[in-house]
Amino acid sequence: MREVLHKITTIVMALLLLLSTVSWKVEKHYCMGRLMNVALFRDVDTCGMDMSLLMDSENLGEAQNSCCNDDVVFVEGQDDLKISFNDLDIEQQYYVVALAQSYCNLFLNLKELPVPSEQYPPPLLVKNIQLLDEVFLI
Repeated sequence: MREVLHKITTIVMALLLLLSTVSWKVEKHYCMGRLMNVALFRDVDTCGMDMSLLMDSENLGEAQNSCCNDDVVFVEGQDDLKISFNDLDIEQQYYVVALAQSYCNLFLNLKELPVPSEQYPPPLLVKNIQLLDEVFLI
C-alpha cells in the first residue's frame, strides 16, 4: 500500500511541475458574437468571413468594422525553478521542517508504541483517595 501511495504522489508531483512550467495559449475566434473555434497552443482557424481592409481613395487608412474578432489568453509558465531554503521566511522554514519530519515519521515501522513513562517510577501513594472518598470501580 505504501509503494502505491508513493507512486501516486510521485506522478501527481511530476504533473504539477509540468503544468506549472508550461506556457499556455488559448485562442478563441468569435464570428458575429458566437464562438466558432478554439485552439490550444496554436493559431486559431478563422471562419473565412474576415473582411479585409478596404482602401478607398476617399478614406485611406480607415477600415470597415469586421464581424469577426479573436480573443487570446496567454499564461506565462514559470522559468525560475531554483528556490533556495534561505529565500523562505522563518515561519515557512519551520513549516517545511515540521512537514518533512512528520512525513518521514509516517513510514517508520513500529512494532509497539513507545511508553513514555517506562523510565519513571509511579508516584508514591500517601493516602488511598478512592477509599477515603468511597469511590469504587465496578
